[in-house]
Amino acid sequence: MENIYIIIPILLPILAGALLFFFPIKDRKRRNIAVESLVIVNSAISLGILWAGSKESLILFELYKNVSLLFRIDGLGMLFGTIVSTLWPLATLYAFEYMTHETRENTFFAFYTMTYGVSLGIAYAGNMMTMYLFYELLTLVTIPLVMHTMIPRARRAGRQYAYYSIGGAAFAFTSLIFITVYGEGASFAIGGVMDHTLVDDNILRLIYVMAFLGFGVKAAVFPLHGWLISASVAPTPVTALLHAVAVVKAGVFAVLRLTYYCYGTEILKGSWAQDIVMGIAMFTVVYGSTMAVKEVHFKRRLAYSTISNLSYILMAATLMSPLGMIAAMCHMVAHAIGKICAFFVSGSVMFKTGYHFIPALDGVGHQMKKTFLTFTVSAMSLTGIPLTIGFISKWRIAKAAFAGETLLSYGVVIVLFYAALMAAIYMFTVVIRAFCPEKGKERLIGGDTTDPTWRMLIPLGVFAAAMIVLGVHSGPLLDFLEQVAAGSI
Repeated sequence: MENIYIIIPILLPILAGALLFFFPIKDRKRRNIAVESLVIVNSAISLGILWAGSKESLILFELYKNVSLLFRIDGLGMLFGTIVSTLWPLATLYAFEYMTHETRENTFFAFYTMTYGVSLGIAYAGNMMTMYLFYELLTLVTIPLVMHTMIPRARRAGRQYAYYSIGGAAFAFTSLIFITVYGEGASFAIGGVMDHTLVDDNILRLIYVMAFLGFGVKAAVFPLHGWLISASVAPTPVTALLHAVAVVKAGVFAVLRLTYYCYGTEILKGSWAQDIVMGIAMFTVVYGSTMAVKEVHFKRRLAYSTISNLSYILMAATLMSPLGMIAAMCHMVAHAIGKICAFFVSGSVMFKTGYHFIPALDGVGHQMKKTFLTFTVSAMSLTGIPLTIGFISKWRIAKAAFAGETLLSYGVVIVLFYAALMAAIYMFTVVIRAFCPEKGKERLIGGDTTDPTWRMLIPLGVFAAAMIVLGVHSGPLLDFLEQVAAGSI
C-alpha cells in the first residue's frame, strides 16, 4: 500500500461532498470558500500526481483471484484527469453565482463535489473492473444533479437518464466479463490485453459492438441520445458538467479504453464490427449537427451540438489507428473547453435576462459584450476556424481519415465537412443575432442587464484564452498525444 496517495484526489471530494450533504453549511459565503478551497487543493494534488511521471500501481483490494480494484496512471488517464482537474475549479467558481437563483444549494454542491472525485476515479482506473465501478458511481451521483430543481420535467429527465444509463451498463457489463476472463483481469495496455486464441473472433467482435453501445449511452450515440436533450432542464453548471467535462467525456474515454487498451485494433480493424461502430458514429455526427440547426432553444441547441461533437471523437477512434487515436484525444480537449464555455455563456444569459430561446437574443450582445465575445471564440473553435484548438482537432481527424484509405474513412471526411458547415450555421446564428440584429428587432432588456460578475466572467475568459493558446501553440499537446498513442506514456 505504498502508493496509497494515488486515491487521495478521488476520496477527498467524495468524502467532503458526503459531509456537506449530511452537515450543510448554512452561511453561503463560508460554504463557497470551503468548497472552492477544497476543489483547488484537490486539483493541485491531482495534477501533481498525474504529472509526477509515476508508473506505479495501487491494488486497493482483490475481489477474486485476478479481479482487483486497481489504480494506475497512464497517458490516456493523464489526459482525462488533467481535463477534469483543470476545469472543475473554474466550473465550481461559476456555479457559485449561478446557484444564487436556485434552492437547496448545499445539496447541489455536495453532489457536484462528489462527482469530481468519481470522475477522477474513472481517469485513474488501471483496469476495466475499476473503471466500470466508478463509471456506474458517476450515474448515481449525477442523477440528483439532473433532478435538482425537482420540477416535473427534471424528475422525468432524471428517470430517463437512469433508464438509459442502467441499460447501457448491462451491455457494458457483458464486455467486462469477457475482458476479465480472456484478459485475465490485466491492467490496461496499449494494443489490448485479450487472448484472442481462447474464443472465436466474431464472438469477441459482437461483444465489442455491444460494449460500444453500452458505453455509447453516456457518449450519446444515436439512438441512445435522448437522455442528453432531456437533461438540459438541469441547472447550467450541471448541464456543462454533463455535456463537456465528466459524464459524456467518461463515455468516449471508456470507448477509447475498450478499443485501444482492452480489445486492441488488430482483431477489429477491417471487420464488420468496425464498419458498424464507425457507421453509428458517422450517422450521429450528421444527425446531431442537423438537429442543432433546427433547434431554437439555446441550451438544447448546444446539447445537439454535443451529440455531434462526441461522435467526432468516436468517429476518429473507430478509425482504429494511432492517427485516429491522436485525433480522438485532441478533440476531447477541444470539445471540453469549447463546449463548457458555450454552455456557461448560455447560463449567463439566462441568469441575467431570463431568455431561453435564440430569437430572444437579438441585440443582447451589445449589453453583454464580454460574455458574447467568449461565445464567439467558442463558436470559432467548435466550427473549426484556424487559430483555435477546434481547427487543430478537426484537421487531425481529417488527416487520420485520409490515411485510412477505405471507403468508410473517406466518408468520415465528407461527414466532417458537412458537420463543420452545420456548426457554422448553428453557432454563428447566435453570434449574429446577438451583435447584428435585424433593424427594429433589438430586445430592450433592463438597463442594468450587463455582463455577469467576475465569478462567471473569469471562467469564460480562461476558456476563451485556452482555445486560442492551444490553437496557435498546439505542439506540446500534440507531442504528448503522439506519445500516448505510441504507448510510451
